[in-house]
Amino acid sequence: MDTNTWILVLAVAAVLATVLAVAIVLTVRLVRARRDLRRAGLPTGPRWVFWGAVAYLVLPADLLPDPVYLDDIGVLLLALRSMRGSADPVR
Repeated sequence: MDTNTWILVLAVAAVLATVLAVAIVLTVRLVRARRDLRRAGLPTGPRWVFWGAVAYLVLPADLLPDPVYLDDIGVLLLALRSMRGSADPVR
């Protein structure tokens, strides 16, 4: 392979590694948010939101192929927002 091909392969690998890292960070935030909300005695929303987001991340069936974690990140963000929103006081 020539130099341009190697540069392209390394760039794609770096992007995929970054997206995977973001998905892992969001999963950790989701788990910590649920734990903190439960410790504080606040509602965490429907249980299926949390477990559905975690299952969607680890199951091989995705809307997009697994090397692209963008759909997983979207599901995790929605679950995190839903859990945080259920803990907000009534306005």
